[in-house]
Amino acid sequence: MKTLILALFLLSTTPVILAGSPTDKQPVKKNFLPETPNLKSDLMTPEVLWSFGRIGSAQVSPDGKTVLYDVTWFNIAENKSYRDLYLVPAEGGQSIRITDTPEKESEAAWRPDGKKIGYISTASGDPQLWEINPDGTAPVQISKVKDGISGFKYAPDLKHIFYIGTVKLDQDVHDKYPDLPLANARLYDDIMYRHWDTWSDGTYQHVFVATYTESGLSDNKDLQPGERYDSPLKPNGGSEQIAWSADGKMLAYTCKKKAGKEYALSTNSDIYIYNLENGTTKNLTEGMMGYDQDPVFSPDGKKIAWESMARDGYEADKLRLFIADLATGKKEDLSAGFDQNIQNPIWSNDSKTLWFISDIYATDEIFKLDLASRKITRITDGIHNYQSVAPAGDKLVASKVSMSQPAELYLVDPKTGLDKPLTAVNKGILDQLTIGKVESRWITTTDNKKMRAWIIYPPHFDAKKKYPALLFCEGGPQSTVSQFWSYRWNFQIMAANNYIIIAPNRRGLPGFGQEWNEQISGDYGGQNMKDYLTAIDTLAAEPYVDKNKLGAVGASYGGYSIYYLAGIHQGRFKAFISHSGIFNLEAMYSTTEEMWFTNWDNGGSYWDTKNAVAQNTYKNFSPHKLVQNWDTPMLVIHGERDYRIPYTQGMGAFNSARLKNIPAELLLFPDENHWILQAQNGILWQRVFFNWLDRWLK
Repeated sequence: MKTLILALFLLSTTPVILAGSPTDKQPVKKNFLPETPNLKSDLMTPEVLWSFGRIGSAQVSPDGKTVLYDVTWFNIAENKSYRDLYLVPAEGGQSIRITDTPEKESEAAWRPDGKKIGYISTASGDPQLWEINPDGTAPVQISKVKDGISGFKYAPDLKHIFYIGTVKLDQDVHDKYPDLPLANARLYDDIMYRHWDTWSDGTYQHVFVATYTESGLSDNKDLQPGERYDSPLKPNGGSEQIAWSADGKMLAYTCKKKAGKEYALSTNSDIYIYNLENGTTKNLTEGMMGYDQDPVFSPDGKKIAWESMARDGYEADKLRLFIADLATGKKEDLSAGFDQNIQNPIWSNDSKTLWFISDIYATDEIFKLDLASRKITRITDGIHNYQSVAPAGDKLVASKVSMSQPAELYLVDPKTGLDKPLTAVNKGILDQLTIGKVESRWITTTDNKKMRAWIIYPPHFDAKKKYPALLFCEGGPQSTVSQFWSYRWNFQIMAANNYIIIAPNRRGLPGFGQEWNEQISGDYGGQNMKDYLTAIDTLAAEPYVDKNKLGAVGASYGGYSIYYLAGIHQGRFKAFISHSGIFNLEAMYSTTEEMWFTNWDNGGSYWDTKNAVAQNTYKNFSPHKLVQNWDTPMLVIHGERDYRIPYTQGMGAFNSARLKNIPAELLLFPDENHWILQAQNGILWQRVFFNWLDRWLK
């Protein structure tokens, strides 16, 4: 969120043992691990994009000296991915790969004594807890849980672990009608029968505690016996929603203890604390009505912190940093007066400071909160996104990404905010590419406010030429156009195809204060659409932009934006691409799953005739009401397993365009959800995307 991003970030010269370069300490290569490709061009292609290694979570060793991380690689020909574990010294040095298996190791964590590394592997069939020595030797299976586990953490005293397991509590059709084994049907009596990309099958994920030894687990106990609730929260919650106390005697977990219609209407999750000694459970956040999640106990055992939202039903409410005194139960909002979101809080080793990530003017930065003074201080400042932070001695280990390079790990000095690279996983590819310049620009909106936009230029930009240009429409809707690196909506590959892109932080995005963020609710087709048009008009006025060759692209709410802009753009655009967009707000309301979202953003249901906000939304802001104005070629993309915005929304838009004799294409992915997650599908997505744009804009 500054003024200018360099064409290339400085990359580490630290030698890294890349996949395919075994050392004496590494097992012999048995499976696919890619060599650095020799590129035929210095321009990004879909195949190059899917060749990057993707760094996962980083874990600092108990002594603060070594960082454990994972890297995922994709084999395009096999259409599958592989993930292995790596170590790098926290002060910098050579990375070492410690696993090389056909499986994808996940959830890797240091054992509290630092002598072993635990991880989840499917080597024995179901996903189970395994351990290895830090040098990668002697892998041993620890758990043998029926149907496997999906997450775990060691207790600090090493006497227990928790793990996430699955229990079946509801009957399905075959349980109810065992004499019809070949019947293929689902039977439900309430909503929330499907979520994100999965149909309800009568199973729930629960938190279990087990006694731990190196020889295995015993005394496995379900902390939610008989409860028809998920912990962690589906679809995206994981082990970060569960935490051990410093003495290993308490376990905090996140759960929304609601079901069916009640679940679909509410965001009110809570933090529950289970006492291992007496077997009791207490609701820490009872009476707090929004999302409460991601608890973290202080190392001194005196406090617990967590992320909290105030309002029930509003998933984009301000993320506050709450803290509770474990002795007195007193709760306090430490972020009162801080008009930004707080994410991924983590304690310093002395329990005097909380580190966290916050979005400020479209970059994600590291902040600290001093517990004694309650003062919040910004640590970093640049054109980047920090994604995570963890203390390592007197320094911080953080993951950093930008529009110009995928994530790498860095060592950050908390006194100066300066960092140095710890990893260079993708240096071999990046060194062969020419990266387009990313520029910050502040634009005056129609209501005289300042809006930050990013402009991304082609790698070999020549200001004397004229280029086609794209308006990028962000999803969410409350999701910042920050310095993210995407493997689908990647600005560098758009620029490499000789397009100039403008990506505005229109109304309804976090990072610019809560007022800016909340303006969009109930005003989907209002000020933020004016912001979009202001952004593209500003770019089109540049002498190097061909104003007769403008396109607009976007996904989710950005896809909705495309359908809406198609009805109001007054000839500005010559091509549109909508991915997983909302086309008909009434149909969306009746077929989506998380009803709290549509209730809040639309103002309510379409049948509530006395609700002025809702009636205005459905009357004036549904794109299907503007189809009579459509006249521009449109590519529609949707995943058939997208239950948030059902794929029939894309069918409706495509059918409407063709019935009006507007050139259109429909790209459907039967096995993808709201995102495109498989390698060959992702490459196909990119090829169709650029073929469509080139057809109409070049």
